[in-house]
Amino acid sequence: MNFKHLHYFWVAAHAGGIVKAGEQLHISPQTLSGQIKLLEEALDKKLFRKNGRTIELTDAGRLALDYADEIFSLGSELESAVRRESEAGAQTRFRVGIADSVPKAIAYRLLEPALSGSVSLRMICHEGKLHALLAQLAVHRLDLIIADAPIPADVNIKAFNHRLGRSTLSCFGAQALIQSGKKRFPLSLGQLPVLLPGTESAVRRKLDHWLASHAISPRIVGEFDDGAMTMAFGREGRGVLFAPTVLENQLQAEHDLTMVGQINSIVEEFFAISIERRISHPAVAMIMDAARSELFNG
Repeated sequence: MNFKHLHYFWVAAHAGGIVKAGEQLHISPQTLSGQIKLLEEALDKKLFRKNGRTIELTDAGRLALDYADEIFSLGSELESAVRRESEAGAQTRFRVGIADSVPKAIAYRLLEPALSGSVSLRMICHEGKLHALLAQLAVHRLDLIIADAPIPADVNIKAFNHRLGRSTLSCFGAQALIQSGKKRFPLSLGQLPVLLPGTESAVRRKLDHWLASHAISPRIVGEFDDGAMTMAFGREGRGVLFAPTVLENQLQAEHDLTMVGQINSIVEEFFAISIERRISHPAVAMIMDAARSELFNG
């Protein structure tokens, strides 16, 4: 199919006639009709039919117009994207997907080294479910995904897991709240109000199993997909929460949260997922180096 012919058809359909479209395209009506006829022959379908002195779309024409609208809309997006890219000058675009189950503090500490590097970078972050982000990675709309799980077995894309590090899980709470618990951790979880991650997160499944194995029935007062929301409720003393142990100092300093206890049997792992087997993007290399040498201490 010749896209020039498709463009002529598209203009004619929106103009409502061959003569008006010819004026817009600066070609004669006869030439335009001939070009559209070639498209009809390629598709083996009539796209227009006469209705008195005007023309109207056939069923096939309406279907073709829907596709043409999308095709030429994407073409316009392409022009805009290329224009923005040139306007950005020497900046390197770095498009990152962050699985919504990754704690915001972990995501920031993983990504921050990329902005501190010598490369002039424009970081574009998208948050969402891992499956949706992997679909974007597969069509090269993302350069990297930060996740707390490797690529699921049911996802058939050619991408690679790069382990960034691991951390045990700990329980944290406001000092006034945890002092109200009369029992020692973990039995205190049966007395204190508890904030849990959403049921879709990998760590929630591990927590549920761990609580059951210790015969603990927590008093759950909130479940959150958004870790930042969990942190806000925890900071105000509404419940104890669970976070990677590596964040202990940060949670104490920024949110005045104290560690209640550590769960050594639950380990959270964090991954960078990319299309590349061997990392070549400078920003990804900086993230991986900083994660292994600083955040997770090798």
